Amino acid sequence: MDATIRLQPATKSRLDAVKLNPQESDDETLNRVLDLADMAYDPEPLSEETEKRIEEGFAEIRAGQVHSLEEVCRDLGLE
Repeated sequence: MDATIRLQPATKSRLDAVKLNPQESDDETLNRVLDLADMAYDPEPLSEETEKRIEEGFAEIRAGQVHSLEEVCRDLGLE
């Protein structure tokens, strides 16, 4: 069954920007993006411990306790 959907110009531009090639149809592009979204979605809720650790990480970032990529690479000997 075919259907027509209306997209805002900005949405169409974003869709066009993620096409693998100019010949990829909008349907193919949307299905590829939706497949990626399906893979990224995890229906299992986060545990309280995980939520706590995430919030602790955000608090560290807000406090400026971060390292640049260059620092991390240097510390790991990846320069």
